Amino acid sequence: MTPDQARRFAVEASHALAAAGQGDMVWGHVAVRDPRGDGIWIKAPGWGLEEVREDRLQLVSFDGQVLQGDGAPHKECHIHLEILAASPDLTCTVHTHAPSAVAFAALGQELLPLSHEGALFAGEDAPRFKATGGLVSTPALGRALAATLGEAPAALMPSHGLVSAGRTVPAAVMHAVLLDRACAVQLTATAAGAVRVHSDLAEARAKRAECWPDSQLEAGWHYLLRRVARASVSGTARPAPASNDHSSSPSQ
Repeated sequence: MTPDQARRFAVEASHALAAAGQGDMVWGHVAVRDPRGDGIWIKAPGWGLEEVREDRLQLVSFDGQVLQGDGAPHKECHIHLEILAASPDLTCTVHTHAPSAVAFAALGQELLPLSHEGALFAGEDAPRFKATGGLVSTPALGRALAATLGEAPAALMPSHGLVSAGRTVPAAVMHAVLLDRACAVQLTATAAGAVRVHSDLAEARAKRAECWPDSQLEAGWHYLLRRVARASVSGTARPAPASNDHSSSPSQ
């Protein structure tokens, strides 16, 4: 991957997450590792996921300094910096306030393999980050979140949102999308009564291997990009006007 490709991936990933319904006004972000080792490419504060363009990205170093781009870094850049620093094999991290993930995490229930999406975790519960329900605004909290995530594809952040990661950008995005969808399915089921049927451990592990190899994560990613392209052509997602003024932008 080149720096140009990393920047393009950061834009595409932001748009894909927005198309999947994970936008929260100007909050939430995705980061792509700079291939030169200089840090991460992440949107500048104050922009929605669907508004991200290459000129609205920042290159933030692993010590939290903006090397390229406008404005201060996100207060929660430490989510991405610490996860990627802890796991050199990862390329991309996502943090959003996906509504179903937030609602489900509030129940304190185990995430069950009720659906293909739930099998992402191979029959094991999604990790839960409980050090804080507030902003992950320090390196120490970022390291604690990285430890909670471990080698899992994603984790719930009760009272806050979710985090996901991947060796590829499509994988990180799809892990976030699939976690939120799994939460939505279980919320729907439990609203009707007690859950009585779900995959056992062996079936969940088999389904993870069958349903979520890299090829299927890539297929989901390309579907989201096609949705973005169709929305752009139809005029339902118009680019925001160009501006370099971030003087009033929040830093989350």
